[in-house]
Amino acid sequence: MAGNEPVTAPDQHKRSSGRAARVGAVVTIVILLAMLIGNHEGNIENLWLVGLAALLVAILIGDWVLRKNGLRS
Repeated sequence: MAGNEPVTAPDQHKRSSGRAARVGAVVTIVILLAMLIGNHEGNIENLWLVGLAALLVAILIGDWVLRKNGLRS
């Protein structure tokens, strides 16, 4: 352990803004779904875009459930 570093508890560290992360996820979902409108011919791209957007939606729902139950701040 370094001699000059202060000893701090884990709850004293500044946490990142969860609200900004949730807003960023929603913006990313909208952008992914907007990319469905394009000039590509195959459906593989569509599957990836919808799949990634659905994964982000599932993560947001899981985060909402955890915060609602008080298991996550």
